[in-house]
Amino acid sequence: MSPQAQDQAQSLVQSVDWLAIAPPTIAAVVALAVLVADLFVDGRKKALLGWVSVAGLALAALALLPLLDGDRSTFCLTGDADVCSYTADRFTLVIQFLVLGGALLAALLSMTTLKDANKEAGKDADTNAGKDADKALPEGEFWFLLLSSAAGAALLPASRDLATLIVALEVASLPAFALVGIKHGDRKSSEAALKFFLSSVTATAVSLMGVSFVYASTGTLYLTEIATRIEDVDPQLHTLAQAGVVLTLVGFAFKTAAVPFHFWVPDTYVGAPLPVAAYLSVVGKAVGFSGLILVTVIALPSYGDVWGPALAALAALTMTIGNVGALRQRATRAYSAVRLLAWSSVGQAGYLLVPIAAAAYSEDAQKAIGSTVAYALMYAAVNLGAFAVAALVARTKPLNRLSDYRGLYASRPLAALVLGFFLLCLAGLPPGIIGLFAKVTVFSAAVEAGLGWLAVVMAVNVVIALFYYLQWTALLFRAPEGEPESHRVPAPLTVAIALTAVLGVALSGAPQLILRFSDTGLF
Repeated sequence: MSPQAQDQAQSLVQSVDWLAIAPPTIAAVVALAVLVADLFVDGRKKALLGWVSVAGLALAALALLPLLDGDRSTFCLTGDADVCSYTADRFTLVIQFLVLGGALLAALLSMTTLKDANKEAGKDADTNAGKDADKALPEGEFWFLLLSSAAGAALLPASRDLATLIVALEVASLPAFALVGIKHGDRKSSEAALKFFLSSVTATAVSLMGVSFVYASTGTLYLTEIATRIEDVDPQLHTLAQAGVVLTLVGFAFKTAAVPFHFWVPDTYVGAPLPVAAYLSVVGKAVGFSGLILVTVIALPSYGDVWGPALAALAALTMTIGNVGALRQRATRAYSAVRLLAWSSVGQAGYLLVPIAAAAYSEDAQKAIGSTVAYALMYAAVNLGAFAVAALVARTKPLNRLSDYRGLYASRPLAALVLGFFLLCLAGLPPGIIGLFAKVTVFSAAVEAGLGWLAVVMAVNVVIALFYYLQWTALLFRAPEGEPESHRVPAPLTVAIALTAVLGVALSGAPQLILRFSDTGLF
């Protein structure tokens, strides 16, 4: 072997810091353990798999604590210790906390959903001589898919090269397709999964083409190396590089449900089990936005004149169409509550895009990105809480119409108060101080970057959103049409609602805590 070949071979030998990669690794290992255990666990003890999954996600989240001391990098080239594929910095840890915490809450919701679905399937099987037994949700597969997706989602914010970034994106996405369509024999679920899958695959293909263009222009996949080399790209390759930038953003724009890549959201949320919809609304968005931040701010800062205006336009369109879609929901339509949350999540994605677009124009891009991270944390807590209460109502009102929430205070006063608080947080009204605070930080990021027109569009959309959030809140406290019904709330569902409520109230009481996330450590 020639000396040059030996040097190239040695440069491929990479260091491994097992502590740095512990959070996604633990989630992946527990996923495999659950899949194998499912083969040997008796059907009456399948609930144990859920508790093992919850414990695994909690352990993965606790593995973040030893990483708080300082930045750690691994899978680095031996010839250049600064060029790494995996970095556990402040930004990574905050997003991993959001992802693993969101997955943990979704897992708690899922335990109740799986138990109810399988109990109902058992009754149908007894009544119809086993004809409806296939309506039961397969617990082992469900937990394996949820943990696998969470592992990919936790890997993505730490990825510092385009190959790892795309692989993490797909590891997070592919199990999600199966989770959406996991209701056997449910046409709505199958159609939602197919629409989600086809549109995602198309977006990924376009994004991969963009990655190949960027690689052809720069000769590297590492984000920091791309940032350096793309500034001095050959003039003949300048158009190729610009096309690569735009196409690469498409895949991540799809994951964030930005317009015009949002059309899959309402049908997917309605067709999926409610905990899966909650998972996609928070963890799916965290995946898309963290990938978008890494590609734009880390790899392509010199092309801010390309992605800055594009993201600003996407933000304006996304928040407007999302809020108008939520405004059009009729209270008596089946699944209108879930559809409203789906369209609301599209509108919230528009707000989250504002600081990323502002980073292209701002002198302090890190502060702008911190606004997105802070808003994402607020949104994750209150949106998961809203889905948790929706899951509670769905146990007795499976069609989950907005009209089903009328008089909820009469039968479940605590649930009504909590849901009202979550909706006011999303609207940005007191006592949901954290929602107001998060919106102000996003608004400030746009103003400081000179995007006054985008700040005006955001202000108009906040007013539009007030109408449907307040309309839903008012329904909770109206006189019920019939006799109030009261049922026992399962422990996992109670824990999920309580955790999100406590987090939302704590942050509203001390909103300055959110400022700690304005320093993302990306630079």
